[in-house]
Amino acid sequence: MEKVAIDAVDNERNPMKVHSVRKPVSRALGTDHFAMNYFELEAGESFSGGLHRHNDQEEVFYVESGTATFEVGLDREEVAVEAGELVRFPPGEFQKGYNDDEETVEGWALGAPGATHDWDELQSRAYCPECEDEATHDVGLAEGNFELTCTECGTTQG
Repeated sequence: MEKVAIDAVDNERNPMKVHSVRKPVSRALGTDHFAMNYFELEAGESFSGGLHRHNDQEEVFYVESGTATFEVGLDREEVAVEAGELVRFPPGEFQKGYNDDEETVEGWALGAPGATHDWDELQSRAYCPECEDEATHDVGLAEGNFELTCTECGTTQG
């Protein structure tokens, strides 16, 4: 058995600095097959940055307070998730969650089957200068920074 208080979990910000508070609770608990992160999002902040998908992991977000907005799919359908509500994304579905309001969003990101990302299974949508359009990119982490490789033309940016 492991037990931890949220206040005792270290804050680890995303390398893109898209949120102020992210606490990797699953790491503090030592989980192997389940990811759990606590977030506090101020106005304009997001859970992860851009539109992305996990090909190997389903994700569930629980909004404890405030209202989070999620863009879903390549058409970026907007879905509001209010306090006390949850939203689930199956593996392979593009999504982005953020705070589109003035009130702070407190929420949880839960994922399975892994406690950490398999970077070979994570893809993001981003502008590709070579393709001159938004395209799907494979995501890597090099020296603490994200590296994106366009799946259409192979251009790498980081």
